[in-house]
Order: sequence, then C-alpha cells, then structure tokens
Amino acid sequence: MPCWGGAAGAFDGSRRCVVNRDSTSVRIGVLGAARIVETALVEPGHEVDGVVIGCIAARDSHRARAYAERHGIPTVHATYEDLLADPDVDAVYVPLPAALHARWTLAALDAGKHVLVEKPFTSNARTAEQVARAAAGAGTLVMEAYHSHYHPLIGRVRDLLASDEIGRPVSAYASFCVPIPPGRNIRWDLALGGGGLLDIGYYPVRALTELFGEPEDVLQARAWLRGGVDRRLEATLVYAGGVTGSIVSSMWSRRLVEKRLVIEGDAGRIRVSSPYHPHRGARIRVDGRRGSRVEGTDRRSTYSYQLEAFRDAVLSRHPVATDAAAAVRHAHTLDQLYAAAGLAPRP
Repeated sequence: MPCWGGAAGAFDGSRRCVVNRDSTSVRIGVLGAARIVETALVEPGHEVDGVVIGCIAARDSHRARAYAERHGIPTVHATYEDLLADPDVDAVYVPLPAALHARWTLAALDAGKHVLVEKPFTSNARTAEQVARAAAGAGTLVMEAYHSHYHPLIGRVRDLLASDEIGRPVSAYASFCVPIPPGRNIRWDLALGGGGLLDIGYYPVRALTELFGEPEDVLQARAWLRGGVDRRLEATLVYAGGVTGSIVSSMWSRRLVEKRLVIEGDAGRIRVSSPYHPHRGARIRVDGRRGSRVEGTDRRSTYSYQLEAFRDAVLSRHPVATDAAAAVRHAHTLDQLYAAAGLAPRP
C-alpha cells in the first residue's frame, strides 16, 4: 500500500511512512463538503505554496460536484473510500461532525494518508487515544486543526505574561458565546458529537491551556441541556501556581457574540478581543506596571498559518504543537469537564 501514491514517499519494511525529501507539494483530498472547508482549506490554499487541493467526496454527490466546480477542485470521488484509495492523495482533511472524526481518521491512516482533522480531534478521550495509537503505528501525521494556535497572537500574550508587566497571574476568564438556532444544525445532534463544549467551547478551554498548561483540577462545572446537548457550559479550573480559570461556552447566548480572554494579575490585567480568530481584528489591551496601551495584531488568517504548519510537517517532518499527543490531553480535559457537570463523555 503506497503512502504517498508513489510521488512523495513510501512505506519501509516497518510500515512506517518515509518522506520523499524531493517533494515540493502536498496533495490534499477532502472528506465532506462542509462550510468550514472554504474557510479552513480552500481560501488559505490560494495563498499557501506547496498545497494542492486535488479531490473531494461527500455523502451527497451532487453537492460534492457543485462544491468542486465552485472552488476549482478537479476530481470528485463517489465515496469516501474511493478518495482514500486514490494514489494521488497524500493527505486528507476531515471536516466531518465530531462523532465521525475517529472513524474516518482511522480509515485515512489505514490507507497511508496524513490527516488534518478538524477540532475536536474526536468526541471523547477513548477514541482520541485510539487514533493516536494508530497514527504512531502507521508513522503518518495526524494534526488537529486548532488554527488559533498557529497565529502569533497567543505567543504575544505569553510574552506579556512572562514580562511580569501584570505581575503574577491570578485568574483568567475565557468565553465563546454565539447564538446557534436549534434545528438541523449538527451542533444540536448528540449522536453526531453535538454540544457547545466540543465546538465553540473548545476554544476557551484550549486558550487557557496554551497559556497556563494542562489544568490540575476542575473545581466545578455546570451544563444547561437541550435534548442531551450542552447548550451552555460554565466551569472553573485550576492551573499551576494556583491560577484559576473560568470558561463559558454557549450556543444560547443573549448577546450576538462574545469572544473574550481576560487575564488578571496581581499588578494589572490583559484583555484580548477576538482571541480565537485574531485575523478578524483582535486587540490586546494591557493595563499594568508600564501604564495602559492597546496593541494590534497580525491580520493574516489563522488558517493560512495552520495550513503552512501542516504542509511543513508533512514535507519536512517539522513538529506541530497540535499533534495527536496534545489532542489526547485536551480530550481528557473535555471529558473531565463533562464529568464535573454530571454528564458522560460524548459518543
């Protein structure tokens, strides 16, 4: 079974994928015609060199053909299995509902493909561990598409914390609240891995982890449900050094949108607007020992940075921060939050 369709690599005797260092591009196939594909892959693909979006497959073949025609994708496969068997596909992008991530990521790995899988990595820690083991055995890359990490914003906030400008961090607040009307939206379907925490709530939880490390404990969590799906979840976590973090995710927001990150220190405060999509005009307000100021940030898309990181990891074996190991750790945190709210892990 070829790993790179004979163009960019092959398996050695141990079944580990060996990269052809002469390759200059990654040929990506897309499983599904979800709306996120345009934002996360097609648009950045126009500006990121070394990436070719070569084919797509979807459950609805008419939708797949229309999507391919609209975005200039040359090949439409009849089924996901046909796409995975295509020797001209090096890597697969999985934008499917969360409950399907494990199944199709495992299938892609079995076909010898590298995988960029949308967040959440899978819908629970058990399946995340299963995927991580499969990736290690295959020697192929699985990268979770947590695009916010790859933008310079989070690094700038870390630098500000390290500068002692606001003193010792004491507490933090991170939120993502946006009204998502119930109905046919998959976020309201428990069987598909629906719920606010796995989708929009992923961002505030991950943001605090990026700044303070893995949480040491979940002090409390409360969920408001609709049909078994968490429409709102609030929680308090504890991090190293006694920092407390409060997170809020809500698909039932009274406001139009709230995306905030606030860090309180014993000598000041950092407030970030649009922390998860900083290319949409994020601002960092610092009130601390050196006075008050507002900093702008890079307007380049988080998704472009992410696609570059994936390309480099596939072609040159560059490490990525959102690899399978990091995804497993985060999946355990999400499971712990659900447990603290009296809920089972998502299916």
